[in-house]
Amino acid sequence: MFDKFHDECGVFGIFGHPESANLTYLGLYALQHRGQESCGIVSSDGSKLRAWRGMGLVADVFKRDSTFENLPGRSSIGHVRYSTAGSSDFKNVQPIMVDYARGSIAVAHNGNLVNAQELRNELEQAGSIFSTTSDTEVIIHLLAKSQNDLLSERLTEALMAVKGAYSAVFLTETRMVAVRDPHGFRPLALGKLNGSYVVASETCAFDLIEAEFIREIEPGEVLLVDKHGLKSFKPFKQVPPAPCIFEFVYFARPDSTIFGEQVYRVRKELGHQLAREHAVEADVVIAVPDSGMPAAIGYAEESGIPFELGLIRNHYVGRTFIEPQQSIRHFGVKLKLNPVREILEGKRVVVVDDSLVRGTTARKIVKMIRNAGAREIHMRLSSPPTSFPCYYGIDTPSRKELISSSHTLEEINRYITADTLGYLSREGMRAAAGVPEGTPRGCFCDACFSGDYPVKFPRLKADTQMGLF
Repeated sequence: MFDKFHDECGVFGIFGHPESANLTYLGLYALQHRGQESCGIVSSDGSKLRAWRGMGLVADVFKRDSTFENLPGRSSIGHVRYSTAGSSDFKNVQPIMVDYARGSIAVAHNGNLVNAQELRNELEQAGSIFSTTSDTEVIIHLLAKSQNDLLSERLTEALMAVKGAYSAVFLTETRMVAVRDPHGFRPLALGKLNGSYVVASETCAFDLIEAEFIREIEPGEVLLVDKHGLKSFKPFKQVPPAPCIFEFVYFARPDSTIFGEQVYRVRKELGHQLAREHAVEADVVIAVPDSGMPAAIGYAEESGIPFELGLIRNHYVGRTFIEPQQSIRHFGVKLKLNPVREILEGKRVVVVDDSLVRGTTARKIVKMIRNAGAREIHMRLSSPPTSFPCYYGIDTPSRKELISSSHTLEEINRYITADTLGYLSREGMRAAAGVPEGTPRGCFCDACFSGDYPVKFPRLKADTQMGLF
């Protein structure tokens, strides 16, 4: 319904707690924004893994207390998933759990492996049989093939063969392993709750279960948790860190801390920078809720223009709906957003959103605000133009569908019908994220803005997006 990039998933794990499955359920609840199509939990009682997975939201898949009777044990991992077109299928619901020669293992993965298809072809030619279309299953097959005796060594060998983005948590009968790829594309944090170690994609999951945030798992770090405690390994060749800067712009929850920064602070600073770069005389600043809210507050603070709630969001809209036979203009957007005429009528309005992808939703929002009586509409985006697809775990359109890849600022503004349009600069975005001026690109991955990809991928046909699994 909304013209946004989509993150693919979130992961959670806890080791050594008597209510591990219940706490994993709550952790997934906190991470629901990272994936709404499916979810699952795998638990261990010390001798056996058990799984409960399903399509839908966490509250729908785990809707009975009796569910947790099927998930006994002191250790659990969980996953929420946003799948891309064509892959919303129960067989791809994570965590993936398998039995192999050395026992059982489950994995929950956030990211995307750019060489997954190449590895899959090699494994299938060698006799491997895949049960999903997920790139995550490639890691499982590589791990099962390893002749190393130690789990940490088998896992390291498997991950040495893959390229791309992965923040993942693995669970066996007696151990939990958390790992982050050498570039650290996706976030992953370590916490502690009453002596039990916890890992999660974002710290907001720790807040809900009242766990202590210890630190972020470092790029290229492997953490092994068992009855003896926590062990840390760094087996991979060190490369420049490249955490995804779009996590700050849109994906992460504002109350989380990722990549060493508080998300809400960064988003407000994005708005401050936006006001410095694209000042305009206006009467009111409004946000496209909810993701544009912190940046709009920052814009208002920096500009001195009053902030108001000019668009109200309906939070109870599902992923599908039935449109009435009698056509209602811009029905999809109007179902989710409604303008407040008393705030907008006769006003010069600054509208702040986090990004603009195809431009279709922005066009409808601008017309909606103008129909509510706004005298002028000045669209401001708290990120640079998104001109390139992502290959590291974000569902993005093909390049030809990204409006900024083939249209000038003036052409985009004419299309969305605003009076003026302003994007935040890449330099302003990096400054808001705490990158000193003149620092090399290696601090963050901004490939969707710059086309500078830290990990190379197979050559694709022109204007295509590599499939996410």
